[in-house]
Amino acid sequence: MKKLLLASAAMALTTGIAAAEDIKLGASLGFTGALESLAPAMLGGAELAAKEVTDSGKLLDGSTVSVVQSDSTCTDAAAAVSALERVVAEGIKGVVGGMCSGETIASLEKVAVPNGIVMISPSATSPALSTIEDQGLFFRTSPSDARQGEVMAQIIQSRGINNVAVTYTNNDYGKGLADSFAAAFAATGGTVTVNAAHDDGKADYSAEVAALAAAGGDALVVAGYVDQGGSGITRAALDTGAFETFVFPDGMVSQALVDNFGAELATSFGQNPAAEGEGRDAYVAAAQAAGFDGTSAFSAEAYDAAALILLAMEAAKSSDPAVYKDKVLEVANEPGEKIMPGELAKGLELLAAGTDIDYVGATAVELIGPGESAGVYREVDFPNGELNVVAYH
Repeated sequence: MKKLLLASAAMALTTGIAAAEDIKLGASLGFTGALESLAPAMLGGAELAAKEVTDSGKLLDGSTVSVVQSDSTCTDAAAAVSALERVVAEGIKGVVGGMCSGETIASLEKVAVPNGIVMISPSATSPALSTIEDQGLFFRTSPSDARQGEVMAQIIQSRGINNVAVTYTNNDYGKGLADSFAAAFAATGGTVTVNAAHDDGKADYSAEVAALAAAGGDALVVAGYVDQGGSGITRAALDTGAFETFVFPDGMVSQALVDNFGAELATSFGQNPAAEGEGRDAYVAAAQAAGFDGTSAFSAEAYDAAALILLAMEAAKSSDPAVYKDKVLEVANEPGEKIMPGELAKGLELLAAGTDIDYVGATAVELIGPGESAGVYREVDFPNGELNVVAYH
């Protein structure tokens, strides 16, 4: 009898070990390219969630999570697809990403959907992603630019500016945001003097700035990338005196913008997705302890994207994307006990016990419609050459 009991115990131990997995989570971010300055803190967010879950030992019978990087380059769709295909071949069970809208669309259509992989983007904001055929595999923790366009129009007019010129990076993100803003601004009585595209990667933007200056405007909206043409346009406009007040959307609002221009931004302002309150404060503190800047744009959204994937796995009792994809909205929204950053172990325990959770996270997560963030934006300005938070919208 003693031998039988020992054998049974050994079998139970072996079964427990066999049930645990090393779950690979992809991070498809622009580690090179137009927003490379934002990628490290976004990766930090995803890795922080993965470590928190691994250290808890509470995901799917003690499964561990490792993050596998995939360089989307942000703007080169072919490179993003190729890089994501490589990590899919390594057996990833979900993706935090993509980072920019065009490469996210390509990666979703050519890799994620054909391979049945869940993607949760922290930063791809094109309105086109709201209606894309995703087979229930795509979500995002940042809001659509349909919402950002409305917020930007309100902020500009609240500052007494009624006519602006617009320049946008010539891709899905730039055009989607520029069109959304122009419609919202016109609806509230504002005037867009010109709505013109610019290409990234140029050494000289004097011709583009001359055309914008000829159209005129009390401010220039720069819907571009801080590590690419957006900063090039801004530099040329400042050097020629074409504009002194700039409006910066989410692709520009970052420490890199402050580092590039400092006190030259004294009359400029902008907005980017960011929540306030207990969840954000907890995340920023945890990021600081982990050695990276949690206030960096889309870092908190990346943490939440990773957390949602892992919590959905526990809710579904499976790391199979075909199974857990149906649990993402369930763990993200009411009803249920609220879960903040640093409380992923608690969330996993509740789910294991069959209790509902409402993941609030670092960005006050609420997923609506096709699985995208309802959207909170912070208004910022730069009165002393430093980024200053004005309000939340």
